[in-house]
Amino acid sequence: MATAIQKITLSSARDIPFNKLVLSQSNVRRVKAGVSIEEMAESIARRGLIQSLHVRPVLDADGAETGIFEVPAGGRRYRALELLVKQKRLAKTATVPCVIGDANSDILVDEVSLVENMERAPLHPLDQFRAFQAMRDKGMTEEAIAAAFFVSVTVVKQRLRLTSVSPTLLEIYADDGMTLEQLMAFTVSPDHARQEQVWDAIKDSWQKEPYQIRRMLTETAVRASDKRAIFVGVDAYEAAGGIVLRDLFQSDDGGWLQDPVLLDRMVAEKLKATADQIAEEGWKWIEVAVSFPYGHDHGLRELTGVAVDLSDEERATREALREEYDRTEAEYSEADELPDVIDQRLGEIEQALEAFENRPVSYDQADIAIAGAFVSLDVDGSLSIDRGYVRAEDEPQAEPDGEASEGDQPDTPAVQRAVITIGGKPAEPEDDEEDGIKPLPERLVIELTAHRTLALRNALAEHPHVAMTMLLHKLLSDTFIHTNPSGCLEANVRHIFFSAQSEELKDSPSAQAVNDRHERWGDHIPADDEALWAWLTDLDDGTRLELLALCVSYGVNALFERPNPYSGSGVSQHGLDVRLAQADRLARATGMDMVAAGWKPTVSNYLGRVTKPRILEAVREGAGERAAQLIDHMKKGDMAKEAERLLADSGWLPEPLRLASIDGDQPGPDDQADPGEDTALPDFLTEGGEDDDTADDEDEVQHAVAAE
Repeated sequence: MATAIQKITLSSARDIPFNKLVLSQSNVRRVKAGVSIEEMAESIARRGLIQSLHVRPVLDADGAETGIFEVPAGGRRYRALELLVKQKRLAKTATVPCVIGDANSDILVDEVSLVENMERAPLHPLDQFRAFQAMRDKGMTEEAIAAAFFVSVTVVKQRLRLTSVSPTLLEIYADDGMTLEQLMAFTVSPDHARQEQVWDAIKDSWQKEPYQIRRMLTETAVRASDKRAIFVGVDAYEAAGGIVLRDLFQSDDGGWLQDPVLLDRMVAEKLKATADQIAEEGWKWIEVAVSFPYGHDHGLRELTGVAVDLSDEERATREALREEYDRTEAEYSEADELPDVIDQRLGEIEQALEAFENRPVSYDQADIAIAGAFVSLDVDGSLSIDRGYVRAEDEPQAEPDGEASEGDQPDTPAVQRAVITIGGKPAEPEDDEEDGIKPLPERLVIELTAHRTLALRNALAEHPHVAMTMLLHKLLSDTFIHTNPSGCLEANVRHIFFSAQSEELKDSPSAQAVNDRHERWGDHIPADDEALWAWLTDLDDGTRLELLALCVSYGVNALFERPNPYSGSGVSQHGLDVRLAQADRLARATGMDMVAAGWKPTVSNYLGRVTKPRILEAVREGAGERAAQLIDHMKKGDMAKEAERLLADSGWLPEPLRLASIDGDQPGPDDQADPGEDTALPDFLTEGGEDDDTADDEDEVQHAVAAE
């Protein structure tokens, strides 16, 4: 026979006048910290009492009800009602909905009060976010929502911003698949597809901190603190249609500018406008870039200008500022900390005095006609203009026949090459309509051969034996074959600097190796001439050869430059041919390979600088015809990016970085003998390493050179 289940009887409910209620001494909530009675009172005044009080009758000594009821559960609501009564916004006799418990129950009143507070389930944050969103969708403003829930408008904006995250990620958060901090990080980008892509990439990784999510979502954006953004101005960028991503949950230094292409175009236009203004001063050339590499002014003569004199009024102003600064500084000399207004004023005076010190400089008009200026940005986003630099080819030269020199030509202010360069890259128009393969741009060839020259320097410095052979070859060529061009090695040895270089050249493995080697030896070289000679005399042959290779390597010049068909400065076509042929020979002798040296085709160093047919040719050669067909329909920008991925590990090199193909080490029968080739020199200078039969002879030559 089945046992009947005893039914539960719920407590009855009744409206009780407020003046018949008292707060129970058994109410467990005693600590008032964090308990906002005022906000609860305002909520009751706005919405009414949403939740009833739990009360029990108060009994007298005989166990009879007294008509008074104590409140063990709902003490915060009771105090809020009490506050409304004191404010005369609620009558003392106003009835309050109450659930009445049994005064003789076996359940302690303390237990009722404790469980009422412990069993509260806080609202899930996502439900709160969605509730805010629903209220806004129904017409409530963010300010009204903030006022209704006694929070700041910023808090409401933050909650509403969380609902902009991808629904897929919101569901993952609802299922405790990610933390609230991670969800907040996704709000920096409104792109749901990108949000989901980032989550898929990190969800199984240990590296999924909020900062990592923010970094991945903004990796293609530009920080508002970037000097380009400061130079243009975020307001101007937004006025031009640019979008700024902002993080409402932590300091973002102004956010991220989402359209770097628009930003770079605005920077270029603003710099170009500045260059046009400076060109009106009469300068022969103006170089424009966001930033110039270290040593960009090497080899240029800097003009000495004359500072413009101050007027009497300006002198008086400067003296008044100095007196004010000294007086204020003396007045607050004993103060531990300056008041904000005083500190700000002293800063203003310092800036004004600095402006007086940095007076404009005037130059002779004849000097301006042969000189130029550099226009760039400082790290703080301010404009930097360096005037008065003369190139070697523009230096005035005596003309015995009375012909006018270049400096006598009429002033024609112009920006060099009639283009503005940003980051060392010329803003050249694309010519994708041409189907044929055009010659590589001259500047690009110069940049590529700069890479090769630096790699050759590093390779030569690591092969002292080859460096000795090359040095003897050059010395004997100059001594016995006077008609030979200077070739690949500058004999004096003169450090060759690059007129054009790509942005990543300074960070290449070759550059780092060359710099490390130079710094390693720099600490040991004596500065005194006699001490240096004595130091070198005591060195062993191996160390001397290593130093020789280091010094010789700086003279390597494998740069392409436009041949000068006329006598004078520059290199002839014959000289250029000999230079590049010797560079190939040096690469073979040292085993230098541009792929091993770390060069890879990227959008910035090649693929974004050539036409679409050139890009397709590179992919076809490096990754195959099928790979080329996969991208031949793309726009140039997308094609270049995809080509970079396809060629990343292919080992493909453009023509200026490849070795010229030859049959063996000697010229073929159809090759024309050239005075600059090795056939005109003794065999011991052109053959062999240390395993050759002539190694002993070479050692004797090396010792003889060292002895001299």
